[in-house]
Amino acid sequence: MPTFPVSAPKQKQLIERMQRLGIREEDLDESFVRSSGPGGQNVNKTSTAVMLVHRPTGITVKCQEARSQGLNRFLARRLLLDRIEGERLGALSAERQRIEKIRRQKRRRSRRAKEKMLANKRHQAVKKRERAAVRSGKE
Repeated sequence: MPTFPVSAPKQKQLIERMQRLGIREEDLDESFVRSSGPGGQNVNKTSTAVMLVHRPTGITVKCQEARSQGLNRFLARRLLLDRIEGERLGALSAERQRIEKIRRQKRRRSRRAKEKMLANKRHQAVKKRERAAVRSGKE
């Protein structure tokens, strides 16, 4: 496993996540290309952008967020893991989103029902107040 210019806990977390997802360093094709965008001479002369290809899934990631190649290598791996995790958990994620949508709808319904009930109570209270005012005025 290569070392990256990040703190040891972050690097350890990346390694553990790769192991948990079953991704080996040998499965990755890494290439370096020139970045685009702002950065001046550094961008034009050095290949700081990193392209990672995960051969088993065919997922390709390009990272050029940082100006240093080492940091981009770390960030590219993290991005790749996010994508792979998203694909694997995609079905579960879609189901979670559907359930959450139903929950929101139910919350909205119950809120509306509560508002309607309170509006009816207020209406009844107004009617009672008006009746009481009429009775007390006759006495």
